[in-house]
Amino acid sequence: MTSTPVRVQPTTPESHPVIQRATGAFALIDSLKRHEVKHIFGYPGGAILPIYDELYRAEAAGDVQHILVRHEQGAAHAADGYARATGKVGVCFGTSGPGATNLVTGIATAQMDSIPMVVITGQVARAAIGSDAFQETDIFGITLPIVKHSYVARDPNQIADIVAEAFYIARTGRPGPVLIDVPKDVGLEAFDYVPVNPHSVKLRGYKPTVKGNPRQINHAINLMRQAERPLMYVGGGAITAGAHNEVRQLAEYFQIPVTTTLMGKGAFDEHHPLAVGMLGMHGTAYANFAVSECDLLIAIGARFDDRVTGKLDEFASRAKVIHIDIDPAEVGKNRVPNVPIVGDVRQVLMDLLRRLQEQSQPPSPQQTRTWCDRINRWRQDYPLLVPSYEGMLSPQEVIVELGRQAPQAFYTTDVGQHQMWAAQFLKNGPRRWISSAGLGTMGYGMPAAMGVKVALPHEEVICISGDASFQMNIQELGTLAQYGIAAKTVIINNGWQGMVRQWQQTFFEERYSSSNMEVGMPDFELLSQAYGVKGMLVTSRDQLSAAIDEMLATQGPVVMDVRVRKDENCYPMVAPGKSNAQMLGLPEVTSQRPIETLQCSTCGTENPSSHSFCPACGAKL
Repeated sequence: MTSTPVRVQPTTPESHPVIQRATGAFALIDSLKRHEVKHIFGYPGGAILPIYDELYRAEAAGDVQHILVRHEQGAAHAADGYARATGKVGVCFGTSGPGATNLVTGIATAQMDSIPMVVITGQVARAAIGSDAFQETDIFGITLPIVKHSYVARDPNQIADIVAEAFYIARTGRPGPVLIDVPKDVGLEAFDYVPVNPHSVKLRGYKPTVKGNPRQINHAINLMRQAERPLMYVGGGAITAGAHNEVRQLAEYFQIPVTTTLMGKGAFDEHHPLAVGMLGMHGTAYANFAVSECDLLIAIGARFDDRVTGKLDEFASRAKVIHIDIDPAEVGKNRVPNVPIVGDVRQVLMDLLRRLQEQSQPPSPQQTRTWCDRINRWRQDYPLLVPSYEGMLSPQEVIVELGRQAPQAFYTTDVGQHQMWAAQFLKNGPRRWISSAGLGTMGYGMPAAMGVKVALPHEEVICISGDASFQMNIQELGTLAQYGIAAKTVIINNGWQGMVRQWQQTFFEERYSSSNMEVGMPDFELLSQAYGVKGMLVTSRDQLSAAIDEMLATQGPVVMDVRVRKDENCYPMVAPGKSNAQMLGLPEVTSQRPIETLQCSTCGTENPSSHSFCPACGAKL
């Protein structure tokens, strides 16, 4: 938010509210309890000790559980994973100075991916603010660009209102993180505390649009009825809104193929015949060809990110665009739509489907059949491949076997090649895919899995990591051990910063500058055991299936180090500055049916006649 909302004083839950003498710290913890906060991830320090002292009492009463992380970044990522898996607001604590600044990466991760979090930091006493006091930083100022809103609680009387507002802002509209900075003496100061009803908050100047414009919805329906090659492009907003049923109903009504972003995975069942998987830099070839050829693109809770669009002016260049999003700032930011609809994704789709039922004009079953057949031909010609090498495992084999044995697990990932392979081959449901998409934060996976498992202790939770990413927050093994958090981690270990190596090979003439991780690589099996966590090592194909079975059967946390082929690259890949139709690493055409071809006039490459662009050079055919 760019402006400070004006408060409307919330009403209290009681007709005659009970006033009690209490401290600011008590007001904070009591307000969190009233917002049904059950878990807090954090790390104490001097400035936040008054709050932790009050937290001690709440824990002793069984009202809340605090998870002591080993680094504040782990607390932010755990709260983030908690929020993504449940849809609730995640909460984390950090003290002033370095404690607060250690939260910054996690806050930015949540902001980029629109994740509801309330981040509470300690601060030096009010009189010392601005004096360069010990462990003082202006965390309010530092985080201004990476939060949805922020507060400094300078008066204990404000705390209950601030907490209520923070939760309301974090979870409504386009969600995001909210920071509350609490000076130490505010936490200690006694005052007449009046609780606030969490459900009575209203803010002047902040009222997200929920209902879509009826005229625009009708316009969108007309475009859908006219389209011959429509494509639904579904992002994380559909997950946030819980709109997966509505997405499916719309797709089935018009028989529209559906592609999802990295954030949108799970919003549409990838086993469904209309699913074409993820699009973008490492998306499926058939999704990228489809978006290049479609005549109507229906963007649902997506923001036309550069990793999705490739060369923006060639992204769906022949298509009219319908863009549905709750954030008006995203509509028209990168691509100007023909039909903009601002509103909650689920609410807009519900209204749209209701209007379709009222109109009673079902589309012709032939309307998109040719288009779907064309996409299925691309699917047949350019499948995702799982290579098998003699004497060594491929990363893809590991991902596929994980998905086979634990198809309903919650999966978190770190960032890199393993993340893209997981996105390509895993096909799980809403909120079961949890990955840092916008910021691309290495070290996210294991603490996020920790947060998911704390929130959902009876669910299987698996982190897919890489050897480089895992070492970013490896200290959280101590947290897993202390609390017996049974999240499982599978390290796709190729001894490199894999994606960096791939880019250096492809675009920098194989100058592998500072990307090899083999020297100084720890023995992850022994290191895990040193923390009190079960460690495992897999080096061959014949070990893999039994090892995964053993890992899943283990009651506590497990780290499984899987050694894979070192120079495997992640394909398909859209090179920077290229259109989505220009993919590197496409497989040879496997279809046995005759294919009509066109010769590219620019480079001479023979291409299937169903293409509009030459994959070799990008020229229009």
